[in-house]
Amino acid sequence: MWTSLASVTCILAGAYWDISWHMTIGRDSFWTPAHLAIQLGGIVAGVSGSYQIFSTTLRRSSPLRDTSIGVLGFRGPFGAYLAVWGAATMVVSAPFDNWWHSAYGLDVKILSPPHAVLTLGILGVAAGGVLQVLAVQNRATGAARIRLEWILLVIGGEVLVLTMTALLEHTFRSNLHRADSYRAISLVAPLMILAMAHASNRRWAATMIAGVYTLFMMGMVWLFPLFPAEAKLGPVYQPISHFIPLEFPMLVIAPAIAMDLIRDKLRDRRRWQQAIVLGAVFLVVLVAAEWPFASFLQSAAAENWVFGTTYYPYFLPTDTYMVRHEFFPETSDADFWRGMAQGLGAAVVTSWIGLVIGDAMRKVRR
Repeated sequence: MWTSLASVTCILAGAYWDISWHMTIGRDSFWTPAHLAIQLGGIVAGVSGSYQIFSTTLRRSSPLRDTSIGVLGFRGPFGAYLAVWGAATMVVSAPFDNWWHSAYGLDVKILSPPHAVLTLGILGVAAGGVLQVLAVQNRATGAARIRLEWILLVIGGEVLVLTMTALLEHTFRSNLHRADSYRAISLVAPLMILAMAHASNRRWAATMIAGVYTLFMMGMVWLFPLFPAEAKLGPVYQPISHFIPLEFPMLVIAPAIAMDLIRDKLRDRRRWQQAIVLGAVFLVVLVAAEWPFASFLQSAAAENWVFGTTYYPYFLPTDTYMVRHEFFPETSDADFWRGMAQGLGAAVVTSWIGLVIGDAMRKVRR
């Protein structure tokens, strides 16, 4: 269980560091500490999962044998197989990414083809870790179950960080007065939060998951500027003297709190009825909290180390909306409301999927 948490944590720290590295220094080599941290997380998951599979297969007295599954003559927990597959996929993505940069230069988007392969591997490792924790948690009682629920919620918060990071291009501060950002968040956040929260019996599970995301992102905003660095690629539009963190976290903790307040009241309702209410609450509360907060972030009052609104990548020209602290304009009112309607639909659908997955997660035993 602890290696599952360690592997996801290592991958998360490396992924954040890697994005900051690209924003601060630029790509100079595959063998950066950030890349090594990401791959180390995959290796930890692969080695741990392989050990569980081989020890369960070779030792008939293994405590995991009765709760394992058979694959091609091997036996082990299902999560271990998934973690090993994810680790192998991550390792394969490394030479692919190196070749891609040699052939095409710098990435212009986060999800380039090799990064998409890496993301699949990371999701495999994370899902494998979650399943391994669930398999033990759902059979445990008392203090052991409480500890395992905490591990599950922390991993859930870290997975939320990874998925929100994949939406980075949609959630820049200057984009937060457009429907695009809220539609993008509605496609992933309700699913991740509700699936993990529903699998836990804790009253404030959704808040805890969103809290892990919030604390991690805030901590990185405060930590990374403490380390000196300089840009090594050009053109350099912004003076760089330290590592550039990502932006202040989205306020997903506000709708998470709101969903926790009403989840118990909806417990006897059908899943689709719960999804309609929870999806609508998620989007409405998120917009109500984030919209004015985004205006604050664009103001002079937020230009300090707490909110980090004066940290810019070296490649960002001085005439961009972000540097000028301005919002991207919406193309039209019709596009805005159409986007918000799509966001509402996405929030309802992903809430339903999250609840269904949460039901399935409660039944995991192997």
